[in-house]
Amino acid sequence: MRTMPTPNSRPRWGGRRPGSRVTSGSDDVEAASRRFLLYGVLPLWFAPAVADWAMHRRTRIEDTSGMRESLVHALMMAEAGGPVVLGLTAEINPLVLTVMAGAAAVHGATALWDVALATGEREITPVEQHIHSFLEVLPLTAAAFTTCLHWDQVRSLLRGGDSRRSWRLHPKSPPLPAGYLAGFAAAVTVFVALPYGEELLRCARAVRRNGPAPGPAAVVPGRGWSG
Repeated sequence: MRTMPTPNSRPRWGGRRPGSRVTSGSDDVEAASRRFLLYGVLPLWFAPAVADWAMHRRTRIEDTSGMRESLVHALMMAEAGGPVVLGLTAEINPLVLTVMAGAAAVHGATALWDVALATGEREITPVEQHIHSFLEVLPLTAAAFTTCLHWDQVRSLLRGGDSRRSWRLHPKSPPLPAGYLAGFAAAVTVFVALPYGEELLRCARAVRRNGPAPGPAAVVPGRGWSG
């Protein structure tokens, strides 16, 4: 039987606690799913993120759709990254599940806005469209895996939350290993923050050099995704 933590034993943010472990030799379905989420689904974000940045650079985003589209890219990274940080550091409860689901929905809507901004301003090749497909589905995949791993919290959410604790943020107990969190943060910095920061910098330099970009191009009847 699972025992509930007493008020004095509840984890606190910043406290030192032994890290949780997902044993590599376990064939338990829950452990295997957790391993795949942490070491499979989340790292899959990095390759398409870098590939998408390379596509923006190839089509000279700074001289076409410009700062507007680059800022939308930064917004989408925040929409995807915020729930990931919560899932890695906070106890999964109805509040966190609601944030994940809402962020995934908003991310999908922002992705449509992104393509609408870029269409007619720069070339969007079929390869870039395929990359977008990966980036759009990953937040949904991560949310789905988290939901399956915490079905008791899904039931609590459907009941409106079993207590006030269900709608507050609490540190994960036990926390994930510090080495994993540090490695993931380093990977996000190298493969997401730095490339898209460089893109924003190029766009800012283009604005200073050429002035603000003109308004969106007129829609040409029959024009496809390729601009």
